[in-house]
Amino acid sequence: MKIVDVIASPGLTGFYFDDQQAIKAGVGHDGFTYTGEAMTPGFKAVRQRGESISVMLILEDGQVASGDCAAVQYSGAGGRDPLFLAEDFIPIILEEIAPKLVGQELDSFRQLVGLVETSKRPNGERYHTAIRYGVSQAILDGVAKAKKKTMTEVILEEYELPMILEPVPIFTQTGDDRYDNADKAIIKRAGVLPHALINNVETKLGKDGELLLKYVEWLRNRILTLGGDDYRPVLHIDVYGTIGIAFEDNTERMVDYFVKLEKAAAPLHLRIEGPMDAGSVEGQIQQLKSLRDALKARGVKVEIVADEWCNTYEDIVRFVDAQAADMVQIKTPDLGGIQNTIEAVIYSKKFGVGAYVGGSCNETDGGGRTAVHVSLATRPDQMLAKPGMGVDEGYMIVHNEMNRTLAVLKRAARQ
Repeated sequence: MKIVDVIASPGLTGFYFDDQQAIKAGVGHDGFTYTGEAMTPGFKAVRQRGESISVMLILEDGQVASGDCAAVQYSGAGGRDPLFLAEDFIPIILEEIAPKLVGQELDSFRQLVGLVETSKRPNGERYHTAIRYGVSQAILDGVAKAKKKTMTEVILEEYELPMILEPVPIFTQTGDDRYDNADKAIIKRAGVLPHALINNVETKLGKDGELLLKYVEWLRNRILTLGGDDYRPVLHIDVYGTIGIAFEDNTERMVDYFVKLEKAAAPLHLRIEGPMDAGSVEGQIQQLKSLRDALKARGVKVEIVADEWCNTYEDIVRFVDAQAADMVQIKTPDLGGIQNTIEAVIYSKKFGVGAYVGGSCNETDGGGRTAVHVSLATRPDQMLAKPGMGVDEGYMIVHNEMNRTLAVLKRAARQ
C-alpha cells in the first residue's frame, strides 16, 4: 500500500500558547488573558490560541491516515523550537515533506519515520519538532491502515514487545482549578491525579511549603471521602522547582519537607515532579540524584519525577543512566517523532526508571489518541489525559480510545 498524496489542514489545539518569558517578567492578568507586550520571538500576544496542523496521507485504496502537528504551551522557551503557527508551516509540509513520502510503501513505520526525523531542511536545519511529531503519527496510522491492524499492534510487532491486555493508568491534570477539577478526577476514578500546577512559592506552595501541605491533606481526605474504600489513586504534583526555591536548594531541608508531605498523603502514594530547577541538564541531574539518594537514606518513599531539562530522547537517556529520578516525564511533542517516545519508554523501563508518557495541554485529540497506542504497546507507568485543562474532555478522549483498542485486541486474541 503506497502513499499517493499528502495534504494538510490548519487546526486548533486544546489550550493556548503562552509567552513564558513575558509571564515570568510579571505581565498582568485580564480575565483569562494577559496584559502587556509579548517578549518571545513570534508571539503577537502573551496568550494566543494554540494552533495545529493535521497531516493527511492519501493511500492507494482511498483510505486517509492522519496525524496532528502540535507544540507545547510554552513554545519558544527553554531551548524549544519556535512558536508553531499553521500558516508558517503548512507550506513546509507540502513543499518539503510531501515529496519525501509520496510513492513510499507503507510497510515499515520505523523505516518511514526516519525519512523525516533524520533529514534536514534546505537551510540545513532540522524540521520543527511539531512537524516531526505530527508526520510520525500519520505514518503510524498509515502503516496500521495498510496492514489492517491497530497502531498498538504495529508498535508491538516492529519493536518486538509483548502484548499486555490491561489499561495504563491515566494521569489527569487540574490546572489552577485544583479543587473542583480534583473532584472531577476523583468521580471519574482517574488512576493518577492532580498535577495541581504549583508554580508559585508565595501563592501556591507557601514560603515554608505550608500551602501545598494543606492542599495535600485536603486532597487525601477528599479522595477517601468521595472515592470509597476501593479507590486509591497515586498523587502526582508538579511543583515547577518551587520547593528548591523555598528551601534554597538545601537537600536536608527538602527531605524534611518531603517527610511531612508523605505523612499528609498517607495512605496514598505520592510523586513530586520538578522539585527544583538547577538551570542546566547537568545541574538538574546532580541535584535530583542528590535529593533522591537522601530520600532513600531516610526511608522516604515519595518518588521524584524529572521534567525540567529532561526534554529530548538524549536528555532522558542521561537522566536514566544517572538514576537521577524515580520517573521521567516523556513530553511527547518535545521529542519530535513519536518513535522517540516509544524508544524512551523502552529505555527507561530497561534500566528500572519509571516512565510517564506526558505531553501538553496544548495538543489535540489526535495526539492524545496516538499516545494511547504508544502507551498500550510500551507499558509506561502512566500516561497523561490530554489535551486541555478541563479534566473531562482529555480524560474522555484517552480513556475511551484505550478501552476501544483493548476491546479490539481482546477480540483478536480470542480468535
